[in-house]
Amino acid sequence: MTRLDVAATVREQYAREHNLRARRELYEETTGTDPREVLWWAIVRTAPRCVLEVGGGPGELAERMQRELAAEVSFVDLSPRMVDLARARGVDAQVGDVLELPFPDASFDTAVAAWMLYHVPDLGRGLAEIARVLRPGGTFVAVTNSVEHLRELRELVAYPQGIEETFNRENGEEHLRPHFRDVERLDADGVVVVRDRAKLVAYRDSLSVASRPVPEHVRLPMLIHRRSSIFVATT
Repeated sequence: MTRLDVAATVREQYAREHNLRARRELYEETTGTDPREVLWWAIVRTAPRCVLEVGGGPGELAERMQRELAAEVSFVDLSPRMVDLARARGVDAQVGDVLELPFPDASFDTAVAAWMLYHVPDLGRGLAEIARVLRPGGTFVAVTNSVEHLRELRELVAYPQGIEETFNRENGEEHLRPHFRDVERLDADGVVVVRDRAKLVAYRDSLSVASRPVPEHVRLPMLIHRRSSIFVATT
């Protein structure tokens, strides 16, 4: 898939909020470590003052960094709709591509990319851009999933493999090492409990690739293992 193909797919996926909402609603009942809280802890401990968030969706995290940490936050996303939602939260947001960040060298002390690097068609170039706009000693916080993330659901709907070739728990450090001095990985695993088939259907329908329908008589509640990782890398 070319860069233009990926960009078009991402824009289509996030042109409205319903796809993102369907994926989030799957996690309403879950046990274990919350990766969002590990992400927040990883950001807080860097004491950020000037932050770049790339691919930040509706802007909740960017708004929280501004409100609770008094950080100056810049925000870029490929989706004009997500940019509009972030702006409505008071975030300095613009349409932008991680492959061509519209900022000078050494502009930020912290950069965040949560659950978005696996969309980047040229990952090495994207990481090089993030490293470029970070100051010496700056921190990059990235969140992704394991190749085993939601394995039970992926098998249920025959979701095609592919994340193994992108940025994930298993290969994340390998991708980060050429661009950052130190790399730390924090895992956040748990179990999702789904009691309503409609949630499974909504999640399956939110995906941008072909998969088979959720069976009418799927056994509920369904237990699905979630496996996410937070990488903390410094320049």
